[in-house]
Amino acid sequence: MFDKITSEMKTRMDYLEGIDAADRKDGTPRLKRLRQIPPETGRFIALLASNCPTGDFIEIGTSAGYSSMWISLACMERGIRLKTFEILPEKIKLARETFELARINRYVELIEGDALKHIGSLNNISFCFLDVEKEVYQECYELVVPRLVKGGILVADNAINHYETLKPMLEKALADSRVDSLVVPIGKGELVCRKR
Repeated sequence: MFDKITSEMKTRMDYLEGIDAADRKDGTPRLKRLRQIPPETGRFIALLASNCPTGDFIEIGTSAGYSSMWISLACMERGIRLKTFEILPEKIKLARETFELARINRYVELIEGDALKHIGSLNNISFCFLDVEKEVYQECYELVVPRLVKGGILVADNAINHYETLKPMLEKALADSRVDSLVVPIGKGELVCRKR
C-alpha cells in the first residue's frame, strides 16, 4: 500500500510536515496551526483502514488534508471514497489544495461544515478517524459508535498528549461493552476501538 504514495503525494506530505513543524516551533496561535498527525500515525491509520470491513470511511477534522492522504491509500485499494469533514474556511482551502495537488480527489470527498450535523445520516461506518477540538470528542464518539458496522474501527487522536482533557471520554471508551478498545502509544497516542 505504501508503494502507492506518488511523487505528488510525497511532495505535499513533505510540504505540510514542514509547515506543521514550523508552526509548533514558533508557537503559532492554536486555530491557525495545522495540528496534524505525525507520519508514523499516518501509516498506522492507513494500515488499520485497509483491514476494515465493508462500509463508509469518514474523517472528522480534515485540517489541511494530511491524514486524509494516508487514509486515501486504503481507499485506493478498496475503490471507495473517504468522507472528510472540516469546519474552518482556511483549512478547507488548504485541504482542497492538498487533494488537487496530491491527485486524490477521486478518493476523497471534502464536506464543509460541522460533522455532528452529518454523521446522523450515516449508518454503515467501517472506519472513522477523529481529530478535532477535544471538547467534542465525547459527542463524536457517541454518534459514531452506534453507526459502526461489526468489526468497524474508530481511531481517536491525542489520547496521550491530551489525556487529562480526554480522560472522561477515554475511560468511557475503554469500559464500553459495545467495543474492544485500547490506547496505542504511537504518535500522540491513538485510542483504537473495534465494534463487537
